[in-house]
Amino acid sequence: MKRMIGFILFWIAVGMTIMLFISSGLLAILIIVVCFILSYHLFGSC
Repeated sequence: MKRMIGFILFWIAVGMTIMLFISSGLLAILIIVVCFILSYHLFGSC
């Protein structure tokens, strides 16, 4: 469980770093929506 939480926190940090370089709010929202849809299909269908 600790490894999974660490993995999730690592990717949250990567996402926040990427968002620092994206100045467009619309593009950021689009990326967030795409990530939510992908995560739903990857983890929700198990």
